[in-house]
Amino acid sequence: MKVFATRVLPTDGRILLERAGINVTEWKEKRNLSPDELAALLQDYDVLYYAGGKAMSRPFLEKCTHLKLIALMSAGYDNIDVAAARELGIPVTNVPGIPSKSTADIAFLLMQAVARKAFFMHQRILQREWGFSDPTANLGIDLEGKTLGIWGLGQIGSVLAKRARAFDMPLIYNNRRRNLVAEKELGARYVSFDELLAQSDVLSVHTALTAETRGTFTKETFRKMKPSAIFINTARGAIHNETDLYEAIQEGLIWGAGLDVTNPEPMSADSPLLSLPTVAILPHIGSATIGTRNAMSRLAAENVIAAMKGLPLPNLIKN
Repeated sequence: MKVFATRVLPTDGRILLERAGINVTEWKEKRNLSPDELAALLQDYDVLYYAGGKAMSRPFLEKCTHLKLIALMSAGYDNIDVAAARELGIPVTNVPGIPSKSTADIAFLLMQAVARKAFFMHQRILQREWGFSDPTANLGIDLEGKTLGIWGLGQIGSVLAKRARAFDMPLIYNNRRRNLVAEKELGARYVSFDELLAQSDVLSVHTALTAETRGTFTKETFRKMKPSAIFINTARGAIHNETDLYEAIQEGLIWGAGLDVTNPEPMSADSPLLSLPTVAILPHIGSATIGTRNAMSRLAAENVIAAMKGLPLPNLIKN
């Protein structure tokens, strides 16, 4: 079985494939292959090990119906038309659950960075503006005892809630379905979406990107939040409108925002959001730890090995 990987793979995943006798070709150039380029390359391969790149739409998939598997090295799968792949007979697997802790840690980091204007104050040092000390200037806000609201209280949100216990933050959440385990173990309180907006001091997004969640956070949504609220998004950038987010912060509708995901990605270096004191933005590094990326690569490799052996795929995407 021949496997084409869209990136140089983390060590653990590559070793696992090699030990299974699987021939892996890694794309080593520091650019994304276009869909047409990738489709042409894949004609000589059985499996696509997708570790990053352009979105995979139906026209791309129609050129790759010979593939025995598309193995995503990610938990999310909004970058592929899964319904089209299923219709065309191409199985798609992902790596659910593994990035939960590292992504929750990034959300926790951003929450604190926004509250204390950390990224902005760091830039002041680089700009040689660390001089006169003014006890009333550039003050942050305290997080202790503030209400943490989570939209999408699943694995990542639950880890974040545990981290927030250090600040004694009461927890409220909104899901499509109640999370009774979190209510019992974390003291989470279920509220409506509008109540989540109105009551959260920090609102952290951990829901999947779907047709229903896309573009949810607009200026009108931010208008329903507290002027002192912090908006955190480590899920998908398309869930919020960045022009509206910028205006909401500028106009004092909310305090600030911490983002690990943007729309588009990569974000333009001249985005006005980057200039705001109460904004902290990272380049989608939620899962970027050595341990997490190695674990993700191993699970993706296990999916490939199962396909090679004709076994049931451990993490087949079914919905």
